[in-house]
Amino acid sequence: MPTLRALHRTSAVLIAAFALLHLANHLVLLAGVPAHIAFMKAARVVYRQPWVEVPLLLCVAFQVGSGLWLVVRGWKHGRGAVARLQALSGAILAFFLLIHVGAVLSGRMLLDLDTNLYFAVAGFYVPPFQFFFWPYYFLAVLALFAHLGCAAWRHLSKAPPRSRRLALALPLLVGSVVSLLIVLSLAGKIQPVEVPAEYKAKFTLQQS
Repeated sequence: MPTLRALHRTSAVLIAAFALLHLANHLVLLAGVPAHIAFMKAARVVYRQPWVEVPLLLCVAFQVGSGLWLVVRGWKHGRGAVARLQALSGAILAFFLLIHVGAVLSGRMLLDLDTNLYFAVAGFYVPPFQFFFWPYYFLAVLALFAHLGCAAWRHLSKAPPRSRRLALALPLLVGSVVSLLIVLSLAGKIQPVEVPAEYKAKFTLQQS
């Protein structure tokens, strides 16, 4: 029988594939909103199919539950900075997935909104929510790369120390750059983003 950790890793493959596609979509925003939306529409042809979306959502639910359990175990029994980084990045990812997936499903089913770019960025443009969304997106993206780097470090247990350090440091470096670019782009600091009023309204209603 596969162990919980083995199932967690298997589930992570599907989620990581989608996450990297999602990050690529956000990086396309650097070329402008029309390019981002065109990329998203093409990608949705695949990931909005029920045979893709349903297994992906099930994997997310399993990943959050198993990840939190492994975080608790790892925090108690893990030794060394890398083990703690893996546990911490896993906890951040679980927190992000719970909020992000819940918000997207609520937006689609309850608010009848297209959960596109404007749904993702609206919080940046309604004070004071930007103080939540800046670290929310930055830490989530960085945590993904950190988690992958920790996994690579563990996988290369028999490799020379220099190779293991590089396997961890490179994802952290790339993740830091990608995180900063995505957050600056979502916040409209690289290219202008005009958010329609109906997307801002989901935050302004909470302020009234």
